[in-house]
Amino acid sequence: MSAVLSRRRRAKEPAKRLSDPLAIVVLTLACILLSVCPSSGAPWPAPSEPPPDAATLPSGTVLYLHLKDAVSTKTAKDGQAVVASLAREAEVEGGTLIPFGSTLNGTIEKCSQPTTSDQRAELRFNFNSLAIPGEDSVTVKGHISAVSNARETLLADGTITGVLESETPATLLTGVLAKLGQMDSSVNDQIQKQRIGQVNTAIELPAGADLQFMLDAPLTLKHVVRSAGPQRVPSDLRTNVEKLLADAPKRAQSRDNHPGDPINLVFVGTAQEIERAFQQAGWIEPKKKNQQSIWKTAQAVINDEGYNAAPVSDLYVFGRKEDLAFEKTLDTFNKRHHLRLWQTQATAPDGRPIWLGAATHDVGIDVHPGVVSHATDPNLDDERAQVGYDLFTSGGLQAAEFIAPLNPLSSGQTATGGAWHTDGRLFLLDIK
Repeated sequence: MSAVLSRRRRAKEPAKRLSDPLAIVVLTLACILLSVCPSSGAPWPAPSEPPPDAATLPSGTVLYLHLKDAVSTKTAKDGQAVVASLAREAEVEGGTLIPFGSTLNGTIEKCSQPTTSDQRAELRFNFNSLAIPGEDSVTVKGHISAVSNARETLLADGTITGVLESETPATLLTGVLAKLGQMDSSVNDQIQKQRIGQVNTAIELPAGADLQFMLDAPLTLKHVVRSAGPQRVPSDLRTNVEKLLADAPKRAQSRDNHPGDPINLVFVGTAQEIERAFQQAGWIEPKKKNQQSIWKTAQAVINDEGYNAAPVSDLYVFGRKEDLAFEKTLDTFNKRHHLRLWQTQATAPDGRPIWLGAATHDVGIDVHPGVVSHATDPNLDDERAQVGYDLFTSGGLQAAEFIAPLNPLSSGQTATGGAWHTDGRLFLLDIK
């Protein structure tokens, strides 16, 4: 498993408030007009050498978590119990210190819901106990350092602070929406139906929300164990994949043949198996671009809220657009995990199809001459790992392994000009 993903590191994606209203306005108006007329370390699983004895995670280590139950500032109370499961194992030299199946337990230390328009919702967790299967619970000290795909801001002590309605595009577009409604009654009906301009400023984290918890003090544990991750893929399957990759495209392309997202995933499974695995993991298939989805996009952009089935742009491999796509978001249109899959002609030894995939993480809105698009996280390897860990922790993955192709990619730009970098390996995921 990828050691760098759980070693000491600052959170790569602190939640930020909307910083470029013009970008959102441009994108939003485009949507409305259409409606009217985002080191990879050791292989996974970990090496088979006997693990060492006790080890310590230093202060600053980031633990990746999935929130167990939904929490909302509208209903939660101070002192309420809260639990999060480990989303990525914590690695040390020679083995795993915190395996899958472990949980962080604590309470809601602060929960406040605004009563006036100039107040922000606030939410702070106090995770103070680590439970490892087969071990006694141990005390931990730390704070939430990131909430993936969130519109909210994090303070230094881990307090999540909500947005003000005045900070959302809805405020900037109040007059525009009113005029559009006056011009066309059907447009006004859609504005009211989709709640466009009606902003929810509460902090609402669903079950499964991705959190990052940073240790404020070193954590020493008595036992280093083997990874509890998926088994390695069978050698005959790995051979088939290596043959495929010898001649397979390394990047997708845009419609006008500009180099697009790098291929960083390989899937083995039927379309139905893959769809079921992503559904279990909380990923959604995007909607086709039509009037309904465009109105939903406009709602998400203007209200600064999530749309977990927003259409994705088409990219091409083997001369055709993606066969499958999936995405995972939270409470803002600006950020999402997403990937595209293309079925190849190659098959596994058991006859199941082999697919190529490209995963990227949208982390904001990018505006430059001629382009309004999502900005992506340049660290493709972290997004590659996000996909694998999500599928495994939700029970959809039976084997996984990193594959190093010949002449691997290392860096480049997306079709819209965003920079990216990678160690060049592909994550081979054998779906249950």
